[in-house]
Amino acid sequence: MPFSEGFLWGGATAANQCEGGYDEGGRGLANVDVIPHGPDRGPAMRGDGTPLSCDDAHYYPSHEAIDLYHRYREDIALLAEMGFKVYRMSIAWTRIFPGGDEEEPNEAGLAFYEDVFRCCRDHGIEPLVTITHFDLPVHLIEEYGGWRSRELIGFYQRLARTLFTRYKGLVRYWLTFNEINMILHLPFMGAGLVFAEGEDREQAQYLAAHNELVASAWATKIAHEVDPGNKVGCMLAAGSYYPYSCNPADVRDAQLKNQENYFFVDVQARGHYPAYALKKFERDGIDVGMTAEDERVLAENPVDFVSFSYYSSRCTAAEPPEGAEMTGNAFHGVKNPYLAASQWGWAIDPLGLRITMNDLWDRYQKPLFIVENGLGARDVVEADGSIDDDYRIDYLRAHIEAMRDAVTEDGVELLGYTTWGPIDLVSASTGEMSKRYGFVYVDRDDAGEGTLERRRKKSFWWYKKVIESNGEDLD
Repeated sequence: MPFSEGFLWGGATAANQCEGGYDEGGRGLANVDVIPHGPDRGPAMRGDGTPLSCDDAHYYPSHEAIDLYHRYREDIALLAEMGFKVYRMSIAWTRIFPGGDEEEPNEAGLAFYEDVFRCCRDHGIEPLVTITHFDLPVHLIEEYGGWRSRELIGFYQRLARTLFTRYKGLVRYWLTFNEINMILHLPFMGAGLVFAEGEDREQAQYLAAHNELVASAWATKIAHEVDPGNKVGCMLAAGSYYPYSCNPADVRDAQLKNQENYFFVDVQARGHYPAYALKKFERDGIDVGMTAEDERVLAENPVDFVSFSYYSSRCTAAEPPEGAEMTGNAFHGVKNPYLAASQWGWAIDPLGLRITMNDLWDRYQKPLFIVENGLGARDVVEADGSIDDDYRIDYLRAHIEAMRDAVTEDGVELLGYTTWGPIDLVSASTGEMSKRYGFVYVDRDDAGEGTLERRRKKSFWWYKKVIESNGEDLD
């Protein structure tokens, strides 16, 4: 068989994109709650001084999302019907500590997630829990400046210890920060950074990155102390950069961009800052406030496995040729002329997944876990209520084939595979519902209208067959 008997097939969501119930159960206000849908979404995400509050003039997608907060039993039952072995989800920090810096946790929030985990277990599904998935209490942004403050390390330690202690025996697989490298691309979502006029943004971003890296190491230490059976992973927004041409300048530019991404996992997997990063900090006058204790905790607590998202590869040129088309979402680059693209302009590159897996495996020699992969597309509900999403099936089939080849032919060690958004949810980058990834359709539009009814797509039955056959039947 191409995959091990215990291979973890499943799907992944994030609390801020699916839960809703933003002001229920004692939950506090989070950064994602003040990012509206529409043209005003961008400025809030860039942190240009937009007030961190909500008003009646805008629609805030996270406030209700797809209402998983009230419908999780129904949704988990759908995942179980597909045969999920694992469900990746995240904790909303503000459900546990509404302001982020309280001494005692909110029991209602703890009880909610305990019930969710028990529901998963009742269906034979292993929870894979992200502690922080683009989620930060607004209070920590306004009072402390987000992750640029070292004080957040202690608050995160308290959150992590609370989770590991309360859910001992219910959750074994943990991720510390979702797509930690997004600090360099979406600093408000990634680290709650709102920049003052004239502030050195790169200094603030790498300072925040350092604090998150130290917090991640502490969480790994605490997880292993509370339960030696815990497995803790880091999480990278992956996708190898290709040089636009064989011009050595393009090759070098791709190398530098890959280093920028790998920097985070280099620290989390190896336990120390790579030489190229230290040289960059020296050249650019960046001070991350490294202490002797930071060095020790990083060195002694590397992660157990490396998880990553993969949607597309990337392409870059030192000097883009005249007329070259530029593309990308958070990761900007030159459009690869050899690849087709999704409706949102993301390159479709299944072989790139195999390349990325090999790059990560060769670099770290730690088990890998693909925790996000999928195709965002506009689905059409036919007159008879069916959704024939063959394009999604084609995309996933090609990527699973590439994943299989990396395992069987290249010897990459892979723990599991969770597609992104198995149930349609709010897009993090755009706030849209029309950018759908799911096997389950949710009746909700970009303006927040709809019944929230769940409906199985054609891909639902296809993925069920894939899981039943442990990846052998992809037709």
